[in-house]
Formats: sequence, C-alpha cells, structure tokens
Amino acid sequence: MSPSFTVAEMTALDIPEVFALEQQLFPHDAWPESFFYAEFAHSAANLGDEATRRYWIARTPSGDLAGYAGMMCVLPIADVQTLAVAEQAQGQGLGTQLLRLLIEAATQRRAEQVLLEVRVDNPGAQALYRREGFVPIHTRPHYYPDGQDALIMQKQLTTPDSSSSATDLRSPLT
Repeated sequence: MSPSFTVAEMTALDIPEVFALEQQLFPHDAWPESFFYAEFAHSAANLGDEATRRYWIARTPSGDLAGYAGMMCVLPIADVQTLAVAEQAQGQGLGTQLLRLLIEAATQRRAEQVLLEVRVDNPGAQALYRREGFVPIHTRPHYYPDGQDALIMQKQLTTPDSSSSATDLRSPLT
C-alpha cells in the first residue's frame, strides 16, 4: 500500500464511519447501514477461512478514513461488492491499490474471474477498472435506484484448460 495510507481488515466498529462515507460519496445509491453489517457477518473477521466476504479500510496518517473495499468470493467467481475513496484521498493511487488488494485476495482464493458493476455515468471508475484489466461484458438497464444503468465488467484470472476438462469428462471404458 501507499506509505500515506494504512490498510487493515474492516471491523464492526468501522461500519458507522464507512457508512457515513458511503452516504457522502454515493448519495443516490448508498447501501443502507444494515447491508454493511450483513456483509460483515459473512467476513473473514467472523468466519475465518469459511468466509465468503472480505472488507478492508484505508486510513490517512492522521487516522481519517480514506477509503474502503470489499469482495464476495463464491468459487469460481469473485465479485467486487464495493470500492470507495474519500474525495480528499482521490488521485493518490488508493483506488488502484484497493482494487489490486481485492484482485490479489480473489487470486489467493483461487477464483477464476472477478466481476463488478459500475455506473455507466462514472468514467473515472471505468478507466481505473480498464487499466487493471477489466473488460465490459454486459449492461444492466436501470440497475441503480436513480434509474442509471450499470456496466458489468470482468477480469479473467485463470485461463481455462480445454484439454483437461475433456479428460475430466471421460468415463472409463468397461
């Protein structure tokens, strides 16, 4: 991570502050606070290796919340649930670092691909995702509460091996 930010696993005590930043950054489609608690209930902090969710926060040297990110991983797919950077921390590479952390966590879990939804009217976020190897695969019309469409993007983490899958499907001759 950037030396100007400290990144740690999110705890339940972080949720009120994360929720406040969520409302500030996404006034039209902020998650309800209960969503963060529900996600946290499925996180590594509560379930260890059985967890399907992982969430992190980033703080400035003075301790201010600079951003947060979270993913769900149900193999073979990982899904970016959220990624946000406070306005005062934008343009310093934190979004890239948080996204790379999510991708690395998905890779460690042996996910084959990472998916995410991004507003079609958010070219900055789309540019970040494209720089990190995500490609658009679909549009979900009227996905967000204000009626805006979502662009679904994907990053492939593994290359399917067609020869091994053909072998795996063969049954022994009797």
